[in-house]
Parts: sequence; C-alpha cells; structure tokens
Amino acid sequence: MIKVAIFASGNGSNAINLYNYFHNHPTISIDGIYCNNPKAGIIEKSKSLDIRCIVFGKENWLSGDIGQTLINNQIDFIVLAGFLWLVPKDIIKQFNNRIINIHPALLPNYGGKGMYGMNVHKKVIADKQNESGITIHLVNEEYDKGEILLQERVEILESDTADTLAAKIHQLEYDYFSETVENYIKDYTKKGR
Repeated sequence: MIKVAIFASGNGSNAINLYNYFHNHPTISIDGIYCNNPKAGIIEKSKSLDIRCIVFGKENWLSGDIGQTLINNQIDFIVLAGFLWLVPKDIIKQFNNRIINIHPALLPNYGGKGMYGMNVHKKVIADKQNESGITIHLVNEEYDKGEILLQERVEILESDTADTLAAKIHQLEYDYFSETVENYIKDYTKKGR
C-alpha cells in the first residue's frame, strides 16, 4: 500500500475530499493529516472521520522532527492541501518529486509568499483578469515554482467577486485534485522513479 500524508493549515475541505477519494482505494491510503495550526478546522474534521491528525509547531517543522516522523510512518508521498509554510530543504530532498501542492491560481501568476486563499482571489479580481483557475504542481524549494502537473481554468465574469471566484476555484479543486494526485502517484510508481 502506498502511504500518503496530507498537510493542511485551515478548514481542510481539500484534505477531506482527498481522504474520501482514497478511502478504500486498492493501492493508495491516506496515512494521516499533518497540521501546523492548532486552531484549524481540519483537526475536528479529522477526529470525526477517525483520521490520525498530527499537530505541530514551527520548531518541529524546522528541526527535522516532522521529516523523521514521516520516515517512521513510512510515508511515500506528501500532498499539500492548503498548507501555508515553505517546506524545509531536508523534506524536499527526502521526498524529491513526491510532494504535490494545489494552488488557487494559474501559476506562475499570483504565486509566492502570501499568495493563498482569498488573498489570491481578491488580487485576481482587483487586477480585472478574465480568467483564473488552479495549478497542481510538484513542490521544490521555492513557493509555487515546481513542475506543473495540471492547470484548469474558469472564466471570470464582470459580476464575479472574490467570493464567487473562490467558489468556482473550489469546484475545480474538488473536480481535479484527487484524480491528478492518483494519476501522478500511479505513474511515478509504475516508472519506479
């Protein structure tokens, strides 16, 4: 069984969607949720679904404790689902080409530090863009700079607000994220990279 760790910082709707998608999957299992925010909604949600949730702080993240926990738990892949911290170099090296992130915009536009969630949607609307979307990509040592696996677009109407755009983006995330993760993991393991 291929074991996946999900990292989340907030409400966790994408994390739960991933968990539901892979629940009872024949070859891929969600081993647990890793959360860096003790007030995040994902913590209660994971309890209600009986998913192991590991809550950690900056010290654990930067000291290598979490990297060691991932090794101890025999994790094969990491999926970032609304996780806001930059991944340390040792974890990037340890999981080279095995960390997948979703970003709520069409990278390379609207990426980088501070560009997450509603911050992205407000900026896209303020800039009067006519489209936005999602980017699913591999994670490297820079925010939102890894190899792009998939991009999907939505049209932005004149009547759209940051809130209505967020709803459109969430729908894209629900429609494409889990399947893209599954396809990448299958392809990666088949090639034995």
